[in-house]
Amino acid sequence: MHAATASPIAKEALDRIGQLYGVEETINGAASDHRRREHQQRSKPIGEALALWAEETVRKLSRKSELAAAFRYMRARWPALVRCFDDSRLALDNNPAERALRGIAIGRKNWLFAGSDAGGRRAAAMYSLIESAKLNGLNPQLYLADLLARIADHPAQHITDLLPWNWQPGDATAPPPELAPSPSAYAQRRLSFKSAEAPSLVNDGFGGFDHYSRARRP
Repeated sequence: MHAATASPIAKEALDRIGQLYGVEETINGAASDHRRREHQQRSKPIGEALALWAEETVRKLSRKSELAAAFRYMRARWPALVRCFDDSRLALDNNPAERALRGIAIGRKNWLFAGSDAGGRRAAAMYSLIESAKLNGLNPQLYLADLLARIADHPAQHITDLLPWNWQPGDATAPPPELAPSPSAYAQRRLSFKSAEAPSLVNDGFGGFDHYSRARRP
């Protein structure tokens, strides 16, 4: 909007929001306690000043203007926008999630149907596991192969041990996730399939996810 109208109000809004991102740049990847402390001490006052300024400014704008609509949009979603100040697990925006969905958006023309509502929910669960593995620096294919090989015998009360941010390779002597291990039990079972066209959960359904982010969960 600022580029289209050169509005000084829009520029000030961008500058104020830019201050929040300036804080994020200094704490990105930091420990959870440090992120929360910096959010409370630095980000929260900036956010409060932005909210107050927006409240005063929107009264001076025509209700029909695009700028007023942008201010109303921000104010209506304010609790969600500032939630990251109290919960250090959250990012200032959802850009990482949107980037993670690009592979799905690009590939959806190739898989128009999930088969059923239940199939769609299962696909969403798989997408979530794959992207969470990538955000925690894991190779999704190796993580899922190990997960499927172990989950049947894993104690239910310790199921959280298998979540991407807690997961450790089943074999303590196994190489790091970036290195290809010897065939897992899951891979060996796949070799026993009689059909040469047996689908692969990882390679065939999610082959587009081949860029692994090094970002880690706080």
